Amino acid sequence: MTSVPTPIPSRTQYVLEGIKHRILTGQLTPGQALVETELAAQFGVSKTPVREALKTLAGTGLVVMSQYKGVTVRMVDAAMAREVYDVRLLLEPEALRRSVRRGASLDAARDALRRADEAGDTAERSLANREFHRALYLPCGNPLLGRMLDEVRDQAALVSAVAWAADPSWEREAAEHREILRLALGGDADGAASALHAHIASFVRRAFPASEAAEPEVQGEDGQA
Repeated sequence: MTSVPTPIPSRTQYVLEGIKHRILTGQLTPGQALVETELAAQFGVSKTPVREALKTLAGTGLVVMSQYKGVTVRMVDAAMAREVYDVRLLLEPEALRRSVRRGASLDAARDALRRADEAGDTAERSLANREFHRALYLPCGNPLLGRMLDEVRDQAALVSAVAWAADPSWEREAAEHREILRLALGGDADGAASALHAHIASFVRRAFPASEAAEPEVQGEDGQA
């Protein structure tokens, strides 16, 4: 018998989304301590919803809970970035290929791309970019594949937030997004998947160049490095 996930109480959800927003926009930085009493005061709630929110965020990989150090925002390094992005490289291009082959609507991706172009700040642009990628893989026809990619969304966004703070690359990525969408809308499933693969792989190489010396090169869509 399939179990039904327990709904998150509204106050916990409110705190969870608030903390997540602060992490993904750089207001809370990697390694920063998250103190329950301070967060409870900031959000105007008791410590209970804060504690539950932090447990949920630990489950998604955005925060780390330690018996000795307490709760901190997860640190981002080359190994962590490549771990997260390797999962995306394995799954996301194939999901997009399936979305295109199914003739799925990509209106949500087109809308997210427009909102990213019109965004007034980093937080708004980051959210639109995340929604753009999700709109490409979600209609792939395999709900489990979509959920697996959803699992790494927040960690990928944390990597991006750290990388963009050091070296903003919005315009380059926006151009790559437009090309991916153009190919997808044109019905070129393999071309769109290859462009998406190149887009994801190049981001980590640009953001964490030192990781290439320690990690094997990621293979391309055709099996070549």
